[in-house]
Amino acid sequence: QAQLVTESGGGTVEAGGSLTLSCQAFAHDFSTCGMGWYRQPPGKDRELVSTITSAGVTNYLWSVKGRFTIAHDKDANVVNLQMNNLKIEDTAVYYCTTNRDLWRLPECRPYWGQGTQVTVSS
Repeated sequence: QAQLVTESGGGTVEAGGSLTLSCQAFAHDFSTCGMGWYRQPPGKDRELVSTITSAGVTNYLWSVKGRFTIAHDKDANVVNLQMNNLKIEDTAVYYCTTNRDLWRLPECRPYWGQGTQVTVSS
């Protein structure tokens, strides 16, 4: 089955370090569905990290505000998540899919890829 979404850019960094995650979705129209980054920490449920609409409106989990930035690269058609000042509690598998606020639309139902692992060490 063809990959419908791909995430990349994860890795292991020390606390205070930075990573940039990239996401490319092949099954959705960004102008309709926007995009979002989600994460699943070890032993916990998946949670919303950040979303962006086609109008550029962004939303962030309170614990990452001021440290993470989501952006849509129109030329490359990817959505990036710049993560600065990483903390140990940011350790998780990070996934991207459509903006959760639009999941009610059939064309925006979420597809989940394999995610990309982010590990922050002390």
